Amino acid sequence: MKILILMCFACALLAGCDYTVPLVKTPNAGIDAAVVGLWQRSGEGGKIESLLVLPLNKQEYLVVFPVGSKDAMFSRGCLWRSAAITLVQLNWFGTAQGKLPEDNRTFQFVSYAIKGDSIRLRLLNPDVVAKDVASSDALAKAIADNKDNPKLFRDEMLFRKVKD
Repeated sequence: MKILILMCFACALLAGCDYTVPLVKTPNAGIDAAVVGLWQRSGEGGKIESLLVLPLNKQEYLVVFPVGSKDAMFSRGCLWRSAAITLVQLNWFGTAQGKLPEDNRTFQFVSYAIKGDSIRLRLLNPDVVAKDVASSDALAKAIADNKDNPKLFRDEMLFRKVKD
């Protein structure tokens, strides 16, 4: 399965999903309306890549990346909050070609920061938080244990919001 996101939410994102366990089993945190919309960035060779984040309901997003591509991927997203960090949990469920995930590694976790008309996204780094954690609690603990690690997240992806 190829990857987003945001959330969440880009080329590195489409390289392969990372985790088999969620942080959130039942979404209950309200969405952040500031992330909703169409976002774009310049990709390889100057090609524009688009990320679409829509409200699916009051607690979940629908995330599509790259929008308009035959390889577009679709995800459900929701917020996970701890005392130290807020992440978007992405659960990739299919592609524009109607393909389903080939294994149970469908989860990715993304930090985000919005400033003006831009969103900065960073995927959780599986080299720091192991892919093979056995439970949601173990995943949350591994994130908390590494909250100050500068390598906790992969390289930043910068998108700009498309104006109406």
